[in-house]
Amino acid sequence: MIKSEKAKMLAGEQFDVYDAELVAERAATRQQVEAFNALGETDPTVSEQLIKQLFGSTGLSCSVHPTFRCDYGYNIHVGEDFFANYDCVMLDVAPITIGKHCLLGPRVQIYSVNHPLEPAQRRNGAQGIGKPVTLGDDVWVGGGAVICPGVTLGNNVVVGAGSVVVDSFGDNVVIAGNPARVVKTLTPTL
Repeated sequence: MIKSEKAKMLAGEQFDVYDAELVAERAATRQQVEAFNALGETDPTVSEQLIKQLFGSTGLSCSVHPTFRCDYGYNIHVGEDFFANYDCVMLDVAPITIGKHCLLGPRVQIYSVNHPLEPAQRRNGAQGIGKPVTLGDDVWVGGGAVICPGVTLGNNVVVGAGSVVVDSFGDNVVIAGNPARVVKTLTPTL
C-alpha cells in the first residue's frame, strides 16, 4: 500500500511539503492562527479557547500571547501551566511536546522539520523530514532562542536568551550559546 504524504510526515519519513492535503491543512491552520492573532489580547478567555482548539492537547491553563505561528497545530502538545510570550513560532511537522510549568520567552522558535542535505533532493520538490522536539517539565526558554529538530531537553532546563539548541540535554542544567552548551548545573528544589 502506498503511503500518503501526510502518513509519511507523521511517520518521520521524507515527504512532499506541497502535497495537496498538507497544503490544505496548513491553510486551515493559518486561518485559525490569524483569528487568534487578530483577537490580540482583548479577550484572554477566548484566546485560550482558540489555542486549546488549535493544539493537539493542553493542560487546563494554557496562555499564548500573539502573534503566534505554527504549521498544523495538532502536533503541539503542552502540559499544565504553559506560557508562550509574544511572537513565538512552532513548526510542528513532527510532534512538539512540552511538559508542565514551561515558559517560552518572546520570539522563541521551535522547529520539528528538517530538509535533505543533498541539493538534488531539495530541487526535486520541497522535501521535509519531521524530527520530534520534546521539552520536559519546568523548562524556561529565554527570548529569541531557537530549538532545532530532534532536540530533547530534560526537566528543569533553562535555555539562555538567543541560544541555538542543536543537541539534547538532560535535567537540571542552564544551557546557552550558539550552539548551546551547559554553562551551569542546577540543584533541583522541588
